[in-house]
Amino acid sequence: MKLLLFGANGQVGWELQRSLAPLGELICLSRASTEYCGDFLNPTGLAQAVRSIKPDVVINAVAYTAVDKAESNIANAYTVNADAPGAIAQAAHAVGARLIHYSTDYVFNGSGTTPWDEADTPCPLSVYGASKLQGEQEISASSVRYLIFRTSWVYAARGGNFAKTMLRLAKERDTLSIINDQTGAPTGADLLADITAHSIIRLIASDQLSGTYHLAAEGETTWHGYAQHVFAQARLLGVDLKCKAENVTAIPTSAYPTPAQR
Repeated sequence: MKLLLFGANGQVGWELQRSLAPLGELICLSRASTEYCGDFLNPTGLAQAVRSIKPDVVINAVAYTAVDKAESNIANAYTVNADAPGAIAQAAHAVGARLIHYSTDYVFNGSGTTPWDEADTPCPLSVYGASKLQGEQEISASSVRYLIFRTSWVYAARGGNFAKTMLRLAKERDTLSIINDQTGAPTGADLLADITAHSIIRLIASDQLSGTYHLAAEGETTWHGYAQHVFAQARLLGVDLKCKAENVTAIPTSAYPTPAQR
């Protein structure tokens, strides 16, 4: 089996290199790739890469994830999150490949107190969420056999994420104020990668399997609770933090306005 991975150097992509390697020939592309295009600001080049390589499965681990920057960089957000996945999906369908793609909980508006179901109607509040939703729609309209995994609050040992940011700030500052009224499920990139590998086997074996699924770790927390957990684990490991637990203040979203609505 030949697999084509876009975004090999990202949080999820790095873990996918490990989990997908046993499945067959794995071709990994990033923005810096030269033989084939891995630049998601070039949808035409991406489609040509798929047509040239002719993989059995395409895995897209690339996304424009700078939620606040997307509000002012709308064109790039839509090119990376919508146009590029659409072009890849069409090319994958043309060569008979399956497609794995990752989306986000930001396609919903975050209201209510219960987890979102796959049958719930999306209603994004931000450019990021809207562009990711359009990417889902481009894929579903392409006729390619696909699996879209919506996930949340991804973290990994590699790349940038909330946990790493909190550790850096806690080493630099005496006090921190962290939002406590946004709730989510931190999800490891390793979990996403392992489930993806198992799902590819099912996808190849079935002519019927195709659709969108919610994939996140069990449980829930707030950003404040998440940070407290990170700090507690860091102290157990002997990491010296300047900010003490009693100096971490919980604040509402309204106290920390951002360009993108959460």
